[in-house]
Amino acid sequence: MGLSVALVQPAPSFARAAPESFASLVEQVSPAVVNITTTTMVAAPTLRGPVFPPGSPFEDLFRDFGMPGQRPGTPQRSNALGSGFVISEDGFIVTNNHVIEGADEIQIEFFGGDTLPAKVVGTDPKTDIAVLKVESDKPLSHVSFGDSDLARVGDWVMAVGNPLGQGFSVSAGIVSARNRELSGTYDDYLQTDAAINRGNSGGPLFNMDGQVIGVNTAILSPNGGSIGIGFSMASNVVSKVVDQLKKYGETRRGWLGVKIQDIGPDMAEAMGLSAGAGALVTEVPEGPARDAGVEAGDVITAFDGGEVKDTRDLVRRVADAPVGEAVRVTVLREGKSKTLLVTLGRRELAEGEAVPAAVRAPQKAEADILGMRLAPMTPELASELGLSAGAEGLVVKDVDQSTDAWDKGLRPGDVIIEAGQQPVAALGDLEARIEETRAAGRRSMLLLIRRGGEPRFVAVSVS
Repeated sequence: MGLSVALVQPAPSFARAAPESFASLVEQVSPAVVNITTTTMVAAPTLRGPVFPPGSPFEDLFRDFGMPGQRPGTPQRSNALGSGFVISEDGFIVTNNHVIEGADEIQIEFFGGDTLPAKVVGTDPKTDIAVLKVESDKPLSHVSFGDSDLARVGDWVMAVGNPLGQGFSVSAGIVSARNRELSGTYDDYLQTDAAINRGNSGGPLFNMDGQVIGVNTAILSPNGGSIGIGFSMASNVVSKVVDQLKKYGETRRGWLGVKIQDIGPDMAEAMGLSAGAGALVTEVPEGPARDAGVEAGDVITAFDGGEVKDTRDLVRRVADAPVGEAVRVTVLREGKSKTLLVTLGRRELAEGEAVPAAVRAPQKAEADILGMRLAPMTPELASELGLSAGAEGLVVKDVDQSTDAWDKGLRPGDVIIEAGQQPVAALGDLEARIEETRAAGRRSMLLLIRRGGEPRFVAVSVS
């Protein structure tokens, strides 16, 4: 009787991925993690209640406990707690901007119990990052940034900080998701289920090599406590901000000078595009892009040699590019690709600049087109809409709620300034564009509208 031999298959690599302990990693990185205490002097709120004579024991009692009866306007100390981490032996520290914003005093407590005062080097509210500096007579333990783009969903991570004022504390979990957006232009968050609570803000999120791949910034919670949905700003965003804050004390982001929007499937069809990738230019005010020849209706498909996936991708690429650098921008215009050389400006200086006014349009009669009641712009209509007297376009007076125009979001008060990527000032202009679209065999046409001064493209059915 022969013997059968069973081959033992090696366990898949992920079966060995879970660490037996995080203890060695904790010992490695903890000396570089700090607790941050801020003190702010604030005026006491005006509260109604009994007023006691000076020197009364009740006056001391109510003042100490912040109860009614304290003297209005008396400054009070307000303390807040957060976390941070040292990134250099000479005392540079990274934390969240909201941890130290408005603070009069900042104290850093190190792992060994020593404390040092800190000064603000620079802050960036857009990414909620701040850089602090302490002066120490000895080199400080520090950690380095890792490549957050290498973090995969499911990778182990560890958060270290000062949750709820409990002092140094560690929690572990995995990367739950990547590329999360919350509310900022430059958001790129790693989502994690490692416990993050108040006081963890500004603390590091480590990979298993002891590198910082995120700065713990926010949580999603119905009750203020951790429910396993935490967000850490990705290190590849943070490290660039930190470098600029250390060098200049402020951020210096590139500025292209265009207003853009993503391209949906219906818009891609209306424009005759095979895919919806890229960023559609809705407006080109005075600035670098206009100087280089970029036009409204262009689709930016590449920036500085890299493919542009969508508007968010373009915004981040431009922001990361050096101010004053000449970069190649590839646009798709009327079905043809064109590369332009754009010298980038600085976003911080350009923000808030006004958009130049359009040319005055003549007054015409109203008409129903594509389910909308339209009228050419007049100075009177422009005044009603809060626009300049020289504004141009077709004003939407009413929209039939059973039409595609309503479904696509067009509403009374919108101003159509382009159709089929050509300006429209009269009703006949729009009718001509509709006929051209139908003759080309397309089911929808691209409209450029303004609402509240902001431009946006919309693809509306012409069937």
